[in-house]
Amino acid sequence: DSVLAGWADTGRCCAVVEHERLIALSPAARQAGLRTGQRRASAQALAPQAELFARDRAAETLRLQEAALALLQYTPQLALREPDALLLDVGASLRLFGGPRALARRVRATLATLCLHGRLGMAPTAQGAWLLARGAAPAALRLSSLARRLDALPVELLPEAQAQAAWLQGLGCGYLAQLRALPRAGLQRRAGPDLLMALDRAYGQTAEAHAWFIAAPRFEARLELADYAEHAQALLGAAARLTEQLSGWLHGGRLAVRSVTLRLEHERGRRARPPSCLTLTMAEPVWHGRHLQDLLRERLERLELPEPVIAMALSADQTQQADSASQTLFPDPASQAADHARLLDLLAARLGPQAVRHAAACADHRPEQANQWQPVHQPAPRHCPAGPVLERPFWLLEPARALPEQTHRPVYQGQPLRLLRGPERIESGWWDDAPAQRDYFVAEDQAGARYWLYRERGQRWFLHGLYG
Repeated sequence: DSVLAGWADTGRCCAVVEHERLIALSPAARQAGLRTGQRRASAQALAPQAELFARDRAAETLRLQEAALALLQYTPQLALREPDALLLDVGASLRLFGGPRALARRVRATLATLCLHGRLGMAPTAQGAWLLARGAAPAALRLSSLARRLDALPVELLPEAQAQAAWLQGLGCGYLAQLRALPRAGLQRRAGPDLLMALDRAYGQTAEAHAWFIAAPRFEARLELADYAEHAQALLGAAARLTEQLSGWLHGGRLAVRSVTLRLEHERGRRARPPSCLTLTMAEPVWHGRHLQDLLRERLERLELPEPVIAMALSADQTQQADSASQTLFPDPASQAADHARLLDLLAARLGPQAVRHAAACADHRPEQANQWQPVHQPAPRHCPAGPVLERPFWLLEPARALPEQTHRPVYQGQPLRLLRGPERIESGWWDDAPAQRDYFVAEDQAGARYWLYRERGQRWFLHGLYG
């Protein structure tokens, strides 16, 4: 099965001109009476309101490659058919995406995000799907129905038949069914083998070979804006176009990304200003475009632009192989680590990376320094070898509470405490501004509750922890 993404339809009365002739028309231009092959002067006389644009093959190729990159999220077997078509082998993906109709809706949504409108054709052969899309014919999922659909299409849809168009019209061959009814030997002598080969490929009577699209090893996409963007809200659509391409690139390479950078380019020339960079670091590697779009939207909605933006560029800084999905029969969505990571990413994008923190162990003998709060996206500290297992309280008091002393025994809440174990000497921190020289004890009151105490240099008692 193959899908054809075609030329964008802007909804205005416009046409593309090459060599002084019209080669592509919008629906409004067709309603105004314009036809492909018409000369520029005739078109201007017939529809003075029509907008005529010179063909830009380089821009077409760039847009086609952008669409190919974004559509890699549906299948890695994708081929470019110049100048305006993409062929996708989705035979192995139909059940994954919920069937042909659901897949077609998703492909249209992806193209709409890229500001493209495509005519889709679906068939058991790539050539057949391409012809169905060109002729705006319904999809055909079997070879028998494909033959009926193709037979009703005009002959001029086949590029290989255009050189013999006048001869075929003279024979009364206006449709592919009439062309197939001609003797093959005579047709080959007159038109050459290419026409028959194109017919056989479309009807599934011969094998097809394609050069699959290969994405670049590193992702970096850039987009020139049509006008100056003075507010970050105006950048959301362009950011969505870039993230769709990144999502396709990640799916095609079975990769996940941990960090991306969005570069906002400002005015050049005498008023040049360095680009503004926006870096997103995820708690867990992600590869879904929707999640990346949500994070960029949260950051852009709170961003104040120092200068108007004229271009945007998105790059993937840190990538790794994507983890396989859960293989359990009934996975619990609430227990998925990816859901928790997406929540942390969203909170960090909305509140700022410094506002969302988690506890991280630190190699320090001082109890109040052994745990530090750090941003969730900050890399974890280097693992230290585990020391001896020590009995430690569940709660630490910060700061430690000074205790009175009665008959050389510490007193807490009016009760003298009985020392059970100790001392444990902790002497550390000589390299910073918080040196500690303490003797720790485990104490117990009359009710059996236990406390963690220390005595600093043989002076006063302090309560530092409570056991559960």
